[in-house]
Amino acid sequence: MNKKEMLSHIDHTLLKPFAAWEDIQKLCEEAIEYQTASVCIPPAYIKRIHDQYGDKINICTVVGFPLGYAVTEAKVAEVKQALKDGVNEVDMVINITDVKNGDYDKVEQEIRTLKKEVGDKVLKVIIETCFLTEDEKIAMCKAVTDAGADYIKTSTGFGTGGATIEDIRLFKQNIGKNVKIKAAGGIKTIDDLQAFLDEGCDRIGTSSAVSLLKGKEAGDY
Repeated sequence: MNKKEMLSHIDHTLLKPFAAWEDIQKLCEEAIEYQTASVCIPPAYIKRIHDQYGDKINICTVVGFPLGYAVTEAKVAEVKQALKDGVNEVDMVINITDVKNGDYDKVEQEIRTLKKEVGDKVLKVIIETCFLTEDEKIAMCKAVTDAGADYIKTSTGFGTGGATIEDIRLFKQNIGKNVKIKAAGGIKTIDDLQAFLDEGCDRIGTSSAVSLLKGKEAGDY
């Protein structure tokens, strides 16, 4: 896979809380120039990006981010506003406290509720693997599949760890055939990117698409 093909799988990401508009503009212009899969940006910037760039760019945002423990109704409200502002893809964070309490059905129902709101747009489900046991990860693969989400995603990039090849392999063994995989966090070199794509990831979340294209070491997620 060449670098251009790799970049077509990247959600070009900037989710730092101090991201200024000029930083977001730079991200968007890079995404257009290098034809990344999307830009993944804070909800507050969706409308401004949509108004400036229109159909030139695929806009992704986050919901319940980064901790996930907002109530479902709050996440639904976030989704509704994001769709109104012009988003095409939503990366939601599960309620990890529900997972820890063993309430997997509640997690599945929340995912199903948000997928109903998203409709024919893309819903990616962040399960934050660094906080879960193997059994919990397997349970979340089932929940994501049964709820009808489009992707399972490893990490927010704000936890104690990011994507691992071992988790991608675990996902592949336990998700349904209609669920794709997104890896995020800690992917810092071309070799990293190639390894995750080779392992079966359809998307990679990183802030470093241009650095990767140039063959430099990427910065932090």
